[in-house]
Amino acid sequence: MVLSELPWEPQLELPNLPPFQARIVVGLVAVICFANSYDGDFVFDDSEAIINNKDLKPETPLSNIWGNDFWGSNLSSNASHKSYRPLTVLTFRFNCLLAGGLYPVGFHVLNIALHGVISVLMIDVFAILIGGLAYDGKGKRLNQAPKASFLAALLFAVHPVHTESVAGIVGRADLLCALFFQLSFLSYCRAFQKGYKEDKFSVSWTVVSLSLCAVAMLCKEQGITVLGVNAAFDVLMICNVDIYELSHRLLYKGKSVEIHALFKRGFLTRLGLLSLGGAILLYARWRIMGTGPPAFTEVDNPASFAENLFIRTVNYNYYYSLNAWLLLCPWWLCFDWSMGCVPLIRSVSDWRIISLVSLWICLMGLISQALCSEDSSKRRTLTFGLVLLVIPFLPASNLFFRVGFVIAERVLYLSCAGYCLIVTYAIGSLCSRCKNYKKLIRALLLVLLCVNVLRCATRSSQWRSEESLFTSALSVCPLNAKVHYNVGKNLADRGNQTAAIKYYREAVRLNPKYVHAMNNLGNILKERNELQEAEELLSRAVQIQPDFAAAWMNLGIVQNSLKKFENAENSYWNAIKFRKKYPDCYYNLGRLYADLNRHVDALNAWRNATMLKSDHSLAWNNMVILLDNTGNLAQAEMIGKEALKLLPNDHTIMFSLANVLGKLQKYKESESLFLSALKTNPGAASYHGNLAVLYHRWGKLDMAKKHYELSLKLDPNAPGTKENYNMLRRKLEQLHKKGSA
Repeated sequence: MVLSELPWEPQLELPNLPPFQARIVVGLVAVICFANSYDGDFVFDDSEAIINNKDLKPETPLSNIWGNDFWGSNLSSNASHKSYRPLTVLTFRFNCLLAGGLYPVGFHVLNIALHGVISVLMIDVFAILIGGLAYDGKGKRLNQAPKASFLAALLFAVHPVHTESVAGIVGRADLLCALFFQLSFLSYCRAFQKGYKEDKFSVSWTVVSLSLCAVAMLCKEQGITVLGVNAAFDVLMICNVDIYELSHRLLYKGKSVEIHALFKRGFLTRLGLLSLGGAILLYARWRIMGTGPPAFTEVDNPASFAENLFIRTVNYNYYYSLNAWLLLCPWWLCFDWSMGCVPLIRSVSDWRIISLVSLWICLMGLISQALCSEDSSKRRTLTFGLVLLVIPFLPASNLFFRVGFVIAERVLYLSCAGYCLIVTYAIGSLCSRCKNYKKLIRALLLVLLCVNVLRCATRSSQWRSEESLFTSALSVCPLNAKVHYNVGKNLADRGNQTAAIKYYREAVRLNPKYVHAMNNLGNILKERNELQEAEELLSRAVQIQPDFAAAWMNLGIVQNSLKKFENAENSYWNAIKFRKKYPDCYYNLGRLYADLNRHVDALNAWRNATMLKSDHSLAWNNMVILLDNTGNLAQAEMIGKEALKLLPNDHTIMFSLANVLGKLQKYKESESLFLSALKTNPGAASYHGNLAVLYHRWGKLDMAKKHYELSLKLDPNAPGTKENYNMLRRKLEQLHKKGSA
């Protein structure tokens, strides 16, 4: 293959950089685009995949990674999304180990570096797809399309649709998958280092390619699609099959086609290896997943739940057109596209039908150009562009199984390479045909690259915090209930409950079945003592989703506050029924029993809470206080000491146990605990006041006076402290008079 077969490539208005310089430029530009996200926070899905993922904790056995999904749930669980990505989780754990904890900087830096490496490797991938395979006498591969591969890699590096994959830490799965996807493809190409003739290919490199495909799958399921790209490369590049000529002979000339004439020797062997490897990987994945698909809800992907085949088909195609638009015009970006963000098309009169018709007109045009053009380089480049565009997207297409999203920008990370290849050919063809306007084309290309770089920087800055990320989505998807929910949750977490209520109400208005928004809104209303509306919201939530344990518990808390004790008890037990291990619910159930003076039941409930969660401070403390109040001082002492063994730095337990020991006249132990509690929480007026009472009983009146005064200074209205202080002063005065006499 020689450069004369690429008449458009030399016409590109780009400098012909040496390979090393081209890689440096692409790598630097890729890093610059997303560099401002390096010190961003953990945002959105990072909470579940990283912060709350127990598989990242050093104390968790490393072997757990291989039995749990991406979010740390057991794969056998019905609640698991079945996303098996142990190698990605392993890199998260590596970040934690390296940084000594959950610090987002290291996570972001590695993501940015991975994007830089992938963008650089794209030069090699594009060079092969555009210019073919050629080696010098020393076995070094030659780049026969240096300008085109450089431009395509540059377009890939700066595409804003990558922001979610790079700036969002959970996008690590897409980055690692893309990296090993590339390595698998390049290894497959390496199998033909000796040339195309006859059956000269390396079985070893083919096996290496399959192994790297398996690694890509362990980073993200999409990795298996590299087998389809490898097969297409073999047919079109290695076997040099002319699909147009083949179909023409079959359909119009009625001539038979001999396999030996179509495929060079060795193809069927390679096809067999790829098929066998793919079958083994799919079977292994199916077994790991538990031989059952993940369970998604209608709000995740409403089109897939439509009973009408026409509605499903039309909406799937509309989703494809939206994905294509994100590649063409990546200005309309959002962290989440579910819950009403993309309303269903329900009739042919919907104007949005135009977009999917336009998509298929464009695709048919590209396919016809890829198959029917007399220019072999055009056919090859456009065909490989379509292969890279479509095949990596297939797992997200809903064609083989239901997916848990409407649109997800990160699934376009690999497909974007195909888009960039097609755009590169279009620019080269334009330069070739409009030679008088080369300067204008060059200027427009520079503007396109600069605009994309700026858009990447702007969008990645929005991913730096949840506040900016969620707020940015309001203008893109104003009908998305989840966007309003997340904005409300972020405001509530920052203490702005009034504003949070507004967004939670809007989320419920947009999606009247949004139980999580109802639950959070009910919680805020409960805290604001708007108990009637809180009860109505939480009751509606559990009616819609009867197994929503958290809503049952919160409903119980509200009903307890409304003195509806029987209803509250039923609600608590419903919560425990749907979540067997629910320590917080047992704690609240104990509070209910304590209010009803059912002391034994209260103690049992709190004991259950501590058995399920050994560091449940409130449950331990309430047991000590209840036993103290009911005169069971010996048992209170025993429970308090047991709690302190598990929570040696908990000042509330120290305080409660100190009170018990004081009543038992174990003054020295009591004093020690009071002082330890004050070291941790020196501003607690009650701690000073109760220590003063201890000294008062103990006869250390000067120390008692000092701590009474400290308590009253911190809280002049501390209950009982002023009276005790006045009693002490009178006693000191009497002692002083006796001493004077």
